[in-house]
Formats: sequence, structure tokens, C-alpha cells
Amino acid sequence: MSNCYNNQLRRFKIYAIIEAGGRQYRVNPGQTIDVERLDVAEGNTVELDRVLLIADGERVVVGTPTVDGAKVVATAQGEGKGKKVIVFKYKPKVRYRKKTGHRQLYTRLVIDKIVEPGAAEVKPVKKARRRKKEVKEGGA
Repeated sequence: MSNCYNNQLRRFKIYAIIEAGGRQYRVNPGQTIDVERLDVAEGNTVELDRVLLIADGERVVVGTPTVDGAKVVATAQGEGKGKKVIVFKYKPKVRYRKKTGHRQLYTRLVIDKIVEPGAAEVKPVKKARRRKKEVKEGGA
């Protein structure tokens, strides 16, 4: 490994290996990844619970096959299409040619945080709404 690559790995203290859409991804907080299309609206949060490994400095937790109680929280940034893949079918001597293309749909996620197993779950605080004052007929 080159020295530059080692410095990039040391920069992030915690990372996880997750499985999404049949593929495995190494993620850090703040990273943007493209995963197989998920049915999530843009701006909503997603909890990915198929965590295969969590490493925090010197401590490494490996799942069998997943780490129980661990999850990765991400925010959906929208959907997109990948590069076009050309599918060309050809049979010699019978004049058979068929050319089609395919563009795979993906969802772009921004990793917010990695929740380790046994960590106390912090729920977001709901903001209190102010009630509107009632307007009386007399104007007072």
C-alpha cells in the first residue's frame, strides 16, 4: 500500500462494512455512496442494519454474519441512473442481431453516523410549537 492511502485510512476513526442491494460497502461518517435503488423519498433517513463489521481505532467487531444491534444511519439524496451498459446479441449466419441498453437505477446516500451495538439510542428532540393566540371579536 502506498503511504498516501494509509494516511487516508487513518483520517477516519470509525468505519463499517455494510451490505446493501447484495453488495458490500466500506463506509465512514460523512461519506456519499451509491447503492441499489431503495424506496425512500429524497431527504428521508434510512437505517441500514446489515452491518458486517465495525472498526473503531484498535477495536474491531466482526459479525457472524451481521453485528447484532449495530446500524448505519444515512440520508437519501435522491435517485439517479448509472452508465449505460450495451447488450448486443448476435448469431452468425442467420442475420440475427439485437442491440439493447440498460441503465441501472441507484439511490445516493450520505452516511450520517455509525451506531455501535449496545450504544444508547438518542432520539431527536421534538420542537415545541407555539400556539397561536386567539383573536377576540372586540379587537382586544
